[in-house]
Amino acid sequence: MRAVIAAHLGSRQVARVLYGTIIGLALVVALEAHPPSSLAITASLLATAIAVGLAELYGEYVGAETRTRTRVDRGQLGFIFDEVGAVALGVGFPAVFFVLAALGLWDRDAAFALAKWSGLGLITAYGFAAARLTGASVLTSIYRAGLAGLIAAFLIVLKSLLH
Repeated sequence: MRAVIAAHLGSRQVARVLYGTIIGLALVVALEAHPPSSLAITASLLATAIAVGLAELYGEYVGAETRTRTRVDRGQLGFIFDEVGAVALGVGFPAVFFVLAALGLWDRDAAFALAKWSGLGLITAYGFAAARLTGASVLTSIYRAGLAGLIAAFLIVLKSLLH
């Protein structure tokens, strides 16, 4: 398991998961103001994950061709799909909480809370890991993780104040 985590932290997927997480978090916070059913929220998150993934795929594909002045080969396409999958996973992950709410494991309010705070936790954890991997002390890493977590907390608080 440590090898998988280490490999992930050494990849470009970290940036893509964070990007997707911020998009998913923004959607969750926006839907909370006038929430549809848990299944509708799930569908919205998954549809957004697909749409953002396809946009990412198109952007990376065209970007690779314009950058290299050659057609994208299978190796490049595999790399692009890995990155697209990471973005889509980051966007769509909160859907899990709403599926479980639809199944009656908890209510929709709990799903919103879990979706928001797990996004905050993930963003903060990546900030901590990044700091530690650069050799920062634990205290400095906590500080940097806190700064990273402010991105998600700002979004949550701002949206809460507006509704």
